[in-house]
Amino acid sequence: MRILTVIGNRPQFVKAAAVSRVLRRSHDELIVHTGQHYDDEMSRIFFDELGVPAPDRELHAGGGTNTEQTARILGLLEGEIEQAAPDMVLVYGDTNTTLAGALAAAQARVPVGHVEAGMRSFDRAMPEELNRVLTDHASDLLLCSTETAIENLRAERIGGEAHLVGDAMADVSIAFRPIAEERSTVLEDHGLEPGSYVAATAHRAGNVDIPERLERLVALLEAVLQKVVLPLHPRTAARLEETGLRERLDAAPNVVLTPPLGYLDFMKLAAHAAAVLTDSGGVQKEAYLLGVRCVTLRDTTEWVETVDTGWNVLVDLDSERALAALDAPPPPGERPQLYGGGQAAERVGDVLDAYTAGA
Repeated sequence: MRILTVIGNRPQFVKAAAVSRVLRRSHDELIVHTGQHYDDEMSRIFFDELGVPAPDRELHAGGGTNTEQTARILGLLEGEIEQAAPDMVLVYGDTNTTLAGALAAAQARVPVGHVEAGMRSFDRAMPEELNRVLTDHASDLLLCSTETAIENLRAERIGGEAHLVGDAMADVSIAFRPIAEERSTVLEDHGLEPGSYVAATAHRAGNVDIPERLERLVALLEAVLQKVVLPLHPRTAARLEETGLRERLDAAPNVVLTPPLGYLDFMKLAAHAAAVLTDSGGVQKEAYLLGVRCVTLRDTTEWVETVDTGWNVLVDLDSERALAALDAPPPPGERPQLYGGGQAAERVGDVLDAYTAGA
C-alpha cells in the first residue's frame, strides 16, 4: 500500500519517528512536511535526531492565521495527493496540518488514517479541539491512544473504524530516554543541577496571543521560586517582543530563556526537572512518561488520564494555584502504564496491514 504521511510540527515528527520505521517494512511511504513549524530548531533537528526519514516534499506553508495556514496547506496538498496517488493519507494529532491533510484526502476520495484519534478537551475555543473533532469525522481509520479516546468516538457516533493502539510518542520516549541521557549536555550547558529547576513551555494561542493572558503568564513565571528554564517557542518569542514583555522575563532573576531545544535536549531537561510547567498536550504526556510532576497552564486537557492519576494538575494562569501545585509532592505509588508500553507503532502497523488485506 502507498501511504502519504502528512506532518508539520514537532510532536508529529516524534510520532512519525516511531511509526514510519514500522510502515516501511511492508508499505511504500511518502512524507510531506507542510512547514507549519518553519523554524529550523523546531523542525530539521527533529528529523536529524530521531531518524525520521527525510521528507519527500516540503511545502513551506508556515505563518499566518489558523484559517490562512489551513487553507494554504489544503490547497498545496491537493496537488501532492493527485501526484502521489496514495492508497491512504496518514495524519497525526490536532494541528492545522492534521485538518488540512484529512480534508484534502477526503475530498480526493482517499482513505484517511488519523493517529491519536478521539482525544478531546471539550473546549471548542481551542483551535486544536476543532481540528481533532473535524479530522475524526473525516477519517476512515481512527488509531486511538487510550480507551477514553475510543469512548469519545463512540459517544460522537463517528463512523470510521476505531482501534486502540497506544501512543506512538510513548514508544519514542521509552526508546530515546537512555540516548538523551548519554548524548545531551543541556544541564551542563545551562549550569543546572538535577531537581533544582522547573522546565517550562508555553505556546498555546489562548495563552500567548492575548496580551492580557500573556502578561499573566509572565507574572506567573516571575512568581515561581525555583529557577524556571523556558525554551522559547518562536510564536511566544514574537508575542513577547510585540508586547514589550520580553524585557521582564530577561530581567527576572529566576527565569532562564533558551532557544528552542531538540528532542533529546528537552527530554533530558524535563526528566531531571523538579516539575514541568506547560500548556502543551504533548509535554503533559511526556512528563507523565518520564515520571515528573506536571502543572498545566490550561483549565482543560485532552490527556485526562494524567490528571486522574494525580501526576498532572490544571491551574490555568492562576499563580497561586500554580505555586501550590509546584510545591506539592508527587503522588505515591507507581504510575499506571497508560499509553501502550512502547508498542503503539507496531500496533499501528498491524492495523494498517489488516486494513490492506481487507481493502
